[in-house]
Amino acid sequence: MAIITNTVNYLDGDVVLEGFFAFDDSLQGRRPAVLISHTWAGRDGFVQGKAEQLAELGYVGFALDMYGGGMVGASPKENERLMQPFIADRAMLQRRISAALAAVRLLPWVDDSNIAAIGFCFGGLCVLDLARSGADIKGVVSFHGLLGAPDTLEKLPIKAKVLALHGHDDPMAPVAQVNAFEQEMTEAGADWQVHAYGHTVHAFTNPAANNPAFGMIYQPTAERRSWQSMKNFLTEIFA
Repeated sequence: MAIITNTVNYLDGDVVLEGFFAFDDSLQGRRPAVLISHTWAGRDGFVQGKAEQLAELGYVGFALDMYGGGMVGASPKENERLMQPFIADRAMLQRRISAALAAVRLLPWVDDSNIAAIGFCFGGLCVLDLARSGADIKGVVSFHGLLGAPDTLEKLPIKAKVLALHGHDDPMAPVAQVNAFEQEMTEAGADWQVHAYGHTVHAFTNPAANNPAFGMIYQPTAERRSWQSMKNFLTEIFA
């Protein structure tokens, strides 16, 4: 196994974005690709590590860039400043992540008929919005993502299979929002699943999460179970 990593620039209009990708150079031919959408912190080492883990599974892992230039926030306040324009303008959010999908389709190692997307926290919302845009991809996986639907965009049929991996006690996605999400997915005709982990709050996959007052605590059991669920899901949709 020889995991190769590099960065590639791509565009959303005149905004230059910087994706990080990883693949196993010992494998022959094209293979499925998995986009990874970052938390509110930006395209940091956490999602780059996920790209490498996905490469070890035989996929092309592509850690996308929502903010431009591979920018990473230096504090929660800066993270919020970077994220908020996309929360306020979901059409812009969908255009930005669609640009990443267009970029990954052009990579020479990618089977462009077999693409999925995963995301964490804010990134979970991003990949769900990619599905909501009607993107022709195999599936999306949201890890402790924000689940609220955009209220100003046309509701389109969802082609991608959807898996939401959710901490039952996540204060950023309360039970009423989960119920509304399930109803939304049903009405959109999606093949959807929600896995809820008991006694688990937000950011449960991130070992650096340690802010109980903000509802963010790493939970290693939920992390392990959710990653296994994602692997099973990818095996199914790429079959």
